[in-house]
Amino acid sequence: MAVDVLTEVEIDRSRELVAAFAGDPTHAPAWYRRIRSVIWETDPPLRVGSRMAFVAHFLGRRLAYIYEVVDFVPGERLVMRTADGPFPMETTYTWADTPEGGTRMTLRNRGEPSGFGKLAAPLIEAAVRRANRADLAQLKSLLETG
Repeated sequence: MAVDVLTEVEIDRSRELVAAFAGDPTHAPAWYRRIRSVIWETDPPLRVGSRMAFVAHFLGRRLAYIYEVVDFVPGERLVMRTADGPFPMETTYTWADTPEGGTRMTLRNRGEPSGFGKLAAPLIEAAVRRANRADLAQLKSLLETG
């Protein structure tokens, strides 16, 4: 069973500002509660082919994985895939203007767990959904009050 979680948030800030902040992996520990560190394996700036090493804690476990950027349209879309790690995952961010002048950001995580993770996929999906909602709320708070 695949995990596929789509969450979204409206942020009362310009699309350019939201995309620049959220699309910079260096900022991930500030708004993703489970990400502890990000180290660039390729030189910035972000582009297709960029690789970053992430360390996170999720469901009580330490996870280390490499994300590679596979699609990037500044201000519109960012797609990253794990190049290695325990759970093959694709993460997609999209940004769109709202009629009120803010930004609608979507966050989608898709993956195909293996081994024990395959049996626990429904639990993993629910945990990812909860975590993504909290992370997007943190991002909204950071950008609207900062």
